[in-house]
Amino acid sequence: MDTIASGLFVPPVPTPPEAPLPMRGFLRAIRENALTMWPEAAYHDQVLVRQFFGRKNFLLNAPDAIHHVLVDNHANYRRTPASIRILRPITGNGLLLSSGDAWRLQRRTIAPALGPRVLPLLCRHIMTSTVEALEALDPNQPLDLLTFMQTLALDIAGRSMFSLETRQYGAAMRRLLTEFGERFAQPHLFDMLLPASIPTLRDWRRAHFSKRWMHLIESMMRQRAASPGPVAAKPRDLFDLLTSARDPDTGTGFSMVELRDQVATLILAGHETTAVTLFWACVLLARAEGIQDWMAEELVGLDLTNDSVQAKLIRTRSVVNETLRLFPAAFTLVRETILPDQIGDLRLPRQAVVMIAPWVLHRHHALWTDPAAFNPTRFMPEALPPPRFAFMPFGAGPRICVGAQFAMAEAVLVLASVIQRFRITMDASPPVMPTAVVTTQPDHAPLFHLRRRAVQRRADPIRPAS
Repeated sequence: MDTIASGLFVPPVPTPPEAPLPMRGFLRAIRENALTMWPEAAYHDQVLVRQFFGRKNFLLNAPDAIHHVLVDNHANYRRTPASIRILRPITGNGLLLSSGDAWRLQRRTIAPALGPRVLPLLCRHIMTSTVEALEALDPNQPLDLLTFMQTLALDIAGRSMFSLETRQYGAAMRRLLTEFGERFAQPHLFDMLLPASIPTLRDWRRAHFSKRWMHLIESMMRQRAASPGPVAAKPRDLFDLLTSARDPDTGTGFSMVELRDQVATLILAGHETTAVTLFWACVLLARAEGIQDWMAEELVGLDLTNDSVQAKLIRTRSVVNETLRLFPAAFTLVRETILPDQIGDLRLPRQAVVMIAPWVLHRHHALWTDPAAFNPTRFMPEALPPPRFAFMPFGAGPRICVGAQFAMAEAVLVLASVIQRFRITMDASPPVMPTAVVTTQPDHAPLFHLRRRAVQRRADPIRPAS
């Protein structure tokens, strides 16, 4: 049953084990629901250490230690073989998995295409898709908001990338993404023990999936490339921007294979994570109706298609940030040391596994007041900001998500559009529980009920965060 702390809604989550899991239970948790692999002590201690098949595994919660790994000495920390095995079939050699000089070249080339000056163009694609999707809803029928948000986010990704509606490709994309999540995303023992250069039977199956997925991406690229060019050299979408992108130092652009891998990476990272964030925001607002009304107040009379409207969506942004705190789509970052390292008194040997888990970090008792409670006012301008590196839904350091501004703009505009039009409620039983393999998903898709908003009254303020 849901509980309320200090008058605030506390969403239900799996109960952490009291003690560290034995090896078999730890492996089962990684495969079935990674949120259950951390014991209660993880939410109180600065570091947790365990052995994993002869290798040390560190969970870091101290902001200074996280800063060291992700910023000060980031070149000494690489992705693990398991991460590479799982993600390469669906992202190729795009920005997410590249390293060294290849990563620096890709980052320098892509970053301007997702910078602040491009946001107005991308926000117009966001609002076009959102308005069409919301106008097609029937408020008299219960709604599966998880599927709705996944479909909408995929359409936004398609329009932002290619200026194309996803009706032609959307079903195939969803089918392949679902197949990947159900069959290939769960890490298995050999994924974690073998070097990425040694293929397993599961890797062969992933490679077969990758051929079908990349073929679909290439088909979309061919259709987009065949459409008329931009008028007066003005870019229409991310494809135009990426096609014309050049490394500022060398003038080098992307080959077609490199462009395909970047497109695949951006579609995967840009649609699934935003969709689950919007779903969890709706769950929280449906169960905390006072906060929903508080947020709706700032939306009265706003034109959400206006390029400057985001500066006015202060409460909406705080709700999105609080959703990202409680239900970070990227629930953990896993790295491997290349050379031995030392962080304060902590010695990390070569090939140690280092975990920085936003799921744990965002609920840590030493870093947050009422860490389990849904309280968006902790992100309002007048509240004290959280400690640096205590809140990192998009990562941190040189490898922070290159599309973070776009993802945030999309989440804020879509959520504002939904709450401006509708008051949302949901079936309370059974409670929605988070489960995590690649992203933080619900264990089932509840039905929501929408009611068109009448003229709103000002709601009583909710307690500000301390």
